[in-house]
Amino acid sequence: MAKFVPDVTTDRWVIIAEGRLKRPRDVEKNHEGVNKICIFCPGYEKLPGEEVYRVGAGAPYAPGWEVRVIKNKYPITDFHEVIIHSPDDEKDIDELSLEQVHKILLTFRERYNFHSKNGHVLIFNNVGEAAGASITHPHSQLVVIPRQITIDALTMEPILNVVFDNRHFVVFCPEFSQWPFEVWIAPKKRNETFGQITAEAIGDLSSVLQNALRRIIHHLSGGEHFHPGVPMVTFKAGPAYNFYIHHGQDWYIRLIPRLIHRAGFELGTGLSVNIMDPQDAADILRQETS
Repeated sequence: MAKFVPDVTTDRWVIIAEGRLKRPRDVEKNHEGVNKICIFCPGYEKLPGEEVYRVGAGAPYAPGWEVRVIKNKYPITDFHEVIIHSPDDEKDIDELSLEQVHKILLTFRERYNFHSKNGHVLIFNNVGEAAGASITHPHSQLVVIPRQITIDALTMEPILNVVFDNRHFVVFCPEFSQWPFEVWIAPKKRNETFGQITAEAIGDLSSVLQNALRRIIHHLSGGEHFHPGVPMVTFKAGPAYNFYIHHGQDWYIRLIPRLIHRAGFELGTGLSVNIMDPQDAADILRQETS
């Protein structure tokens, strides 16, 4: 069971989840050059955790699935699920087919609505070691936080520095960006939760999310994509980013490339230092990928 500890002088909370220490991690190739098994790959369905939902064919705990949801064996909170994006061990949202991304987002909505009665539902994604990923097989996570717990989350930011948009969504770099190349995806229809998104809008969101991730990865991979006169930071050891879907009303998706570390100043003051002007970031990300 998770332990929720309040700060007696503020409305902030800390979650004590000692079981997280036991969670598995992908390991480098062994001395024989053979990878250890991936517990999220087809054929190992009985290993990682209790299956609660799947898209695709096949019986529970058997191959045939296209998107698979399991309970996290090492939960942060009492409700904690892992959403495995596809059977593919390497391709993630930026490389999968648009049809597969659509299935992932439909699964997000399904699980969000399933758990909304239990508390605040947060869906998040960690890619790369610098972003906190412990298993490389592409996946997202869903946690439920009790409603009495205050979540210190940002509210919807003014839409400035637009990168691109479509019928239902706009992609932009907020003036308030706390991280270099931080990108937000906001629905044009406001005052709704993520669980209220329509089937038509999910189709648009699939292409918008994939496009935004492709632009971030493309422009931050270094090489010929440096821009004269603009200070650049890059993914030195491969893509590393987080995204999350805001849990409440006026939802958005926040994409955070993990290009810098928070140090003593940020920890001591609670202030963020962004080394990239959001206007410059938007100018760069507007350039189409090849």
